[in-house]
Amino acid sequence: MMKKLVSIDYAASFIKNNSSLMIGGFLKCGSPKEIIEKLLENGIKDLTLIANDTSFPEFEKGKLIVNKRVKKAIVSHIGTNPETGKQMNNGELEVQLIPQGTLAERIRAAGAGLGGILTPTGIGTIVQEGKEVIEIDNKKYLLEKPLKADVAIIYGTRVDSFGNVSFFGSTRNFNTVMATAADIVIVEADEIIEGSLDPNEVVISGIFVDYVVKGGK
Repeated sequence: MMKKLVSIDYAASFIKNNSSLMIGGFLKCGSPKEIIEKLLENGIKDLTLIANDTSFPEFEKGKLIVNKRVKKAIVSHIGTNPETGKQMNNGELEVQLIPQGTLAERIRAAGAGLGGILTPTGIGTIVQEGKEVIEIDNKKYLLEKPLKADVAIIYGTRVDSFGNVSFFGSTRNFNTVMATAADIVIVEADEIIEGSLDPNEVVISGIFVDYVVKGGK
């Protein structure tokens, strides 16, 4: 019996109002759809969303935006969800846009226990505003601080009894770095297998995973 396997109701109970929440996926690819539906059902609100994007209005992360459950979105892309821009312009939603590579590296830095990363991306633009500039070998870099969350909900294609995760194709995207950068990590799996994955399949080690829930393909 899988000790980490729990119901979606139980897993969703860790996500409270005002939580900071990482959600894996890239648009509709590799997102934990069932847990998001449960958050909507539970009426969870005032979330700080950390994700690559706000998806589309009618899909997973996008539904959280449309239903006004997010107070702040830390993302790299909002163009596919007009509601995000509308709420931002109306002052209903705070949006922090971060270059995609910088977003991934800030999350990775949190998981690796680093104090931050240095990147030239954003030098001389509005991205630089309010940030420390460090010069190394006559080249300027922005100091970008680590980005961590209370809870990360991520997707896995196949998950074993220890919580090891494998992925099909590009579904791994942001799921991999988010698995290391939250206090509680919940994986929504397409397929749960008894025993162990082949070590060659493992992309996320089960040591990073707290709970596993069964999703739907």
